[in-house]
Amino acid sequence: MSEHPNHPGHRDHPGTAADAPPPGEYEILEIAIRELLVEKGILANDEVRAAIEAMDARSPAEGGRVVARAWNDPDYKARLLVDGGGAVAELGIDIGPTRLVVVENTPEVHNVIVCTLCSCYPRWLLGLPPDWYKSKPYRSRVVREPRAVLAEFGTEIAPEVTLRVHDSTADMRYLVLPLRPSGTDGLGEDDLAALVTRDCMIGVTTVKPPSTPEAAAAR
Repeated sequence: MSEHPNHPGHRDHPGTAADAPPPGEYEILEIAIRELLVEKGILANDEVRAAIEAMDARSPAEGGRVVARAWNDPDYKARLLVDGGGAVAELGIDIGPTRLVVVENTPEVHNVIVCTLCSCYPRWLLGLPPDWYKSKPYRSRVVREPRAVLAEFGTEIAPEVTLRVHDSTADMRYLVLPLRPSGTDGLGEDDLAALVTRDCMIGVTTVKPPSTPEAAAAR
C-alpha cells in the first residue's frame, strides 16, 4: 500500500502554484473578509503577514517541551491531564479559548488522534499538520481500522492493548502524552524533548529509546 498517503514511506512534498487546486468556498470567503478588514482599516497587511509567519514558525518542539515536563514532573502531568490549556500556559504557550484535552498512553491503552471532518489539530504545539493527517484515507480509515493504519506507520499495537481514537473538533483539540521509553530515567527535559516527535503526539508512532537507530532518525 505504498501509494497510500499515510504509509510510512510517504513524504510531504511542497507543490508549485501550478499544482495547487483552485481555492475552495471557505478560502474565498476568508480572502474576501480579510481584504474588507484591511480596506476598512481594521487590520493592516503587516499584521496579517505577522500572524501567518507566527503560525508557520510553530513546530513540534513546543509539544515536546510539554511532554518532557510531564514525564519529569508528576504534579505538572496531573495538571496537564486535567486542564491541558492551563498547563501549557505555564510554559508560555497560549492556545486561546480552544479546549485542549491531553490523553495519556499507558502499557494498557494507546491513543491516536484524527479530525474526521477536516484537519483540526493542535498547531500551537505541533506546528502545521502533515498532508497525511488531512487526507481522506487517513480520516476515514483510522476510525474503522486503527490498528491497520498504525501498522503502516510501523506501529504494532498488541491485541491486549486498548486502542482509542479521538476525534478533534473546531473548539477542542487532542494531544497524546506518549509513553516514556525505557532508558531515559537520567535524562533532563531538553534531552527528553528531543526524543519526542510530532507523530508520537498524534499517536501514530511511539517514542523510541535514545540508543535506537529509529530515535536518531526521528531527530
